[in-house]
Amino acid sequence: MSSTHSPLTCPACRAIDQADGVEDGNLYKVEHYRTRNEQTIIRALLRAQDRAADEITSFAGSLNFVYIHSVWFGIWIAINVGAIGASLKFDKFPFGLLTMIVSLEAIFLSTFVMVSQNRQAARADVRSELDFETNLRSEIWSVHVGQALGIDPTHVEAVVRKAIEGSRAQLADR
Repeated sequence: MSSTHSPLTCPACRAIDQADGVEDGNLYKVEHYRTRNEQTIIRALLRAQDRAADEITSFAGSLNFVYIHSVWFGIWIAINVGAIGASLKFDKFPFGLLTMIVSLEAIFLSTFVMVSQNRQAARADVRSELDFETNLRSEIWSVHVGQALGIDPTHVEAVVRKAIEGSRAQLADR
């Protein structure tokens, strides 16, 4: 999309364009793309390996994971200290094989967690784009309705800026 635009003739659109302090004919960011439905986009982005990483991460973050590992470690230790029978020992104290297996599991689980976090970041980006589009649409409609009602857009913008400054000051005091 080109950054050169003809001057806006609609007074409401000119008020929106001037709200950022620069009258450039852009009512929205030039690189903005249209997004219809977050779930449709998310489904398009999901691949089988991403879904598997999300499922593994979800399971690893559950109490079932803790219970299974507690039982597994208990059985492993019981076998290898000879509680079930001395002939079954295969990993003597300090359980080097168990330590190696658990370390490898931790490496893989941390990788799955990072993959899932990347997926969550992609979802957040899509939501952000949808929020932007909704806010932009709302602002344009509001300014046009205000224009039709004869409301002064510079006065409204001054009130909005004052409210934002007050809100920020209040948040800074917390």
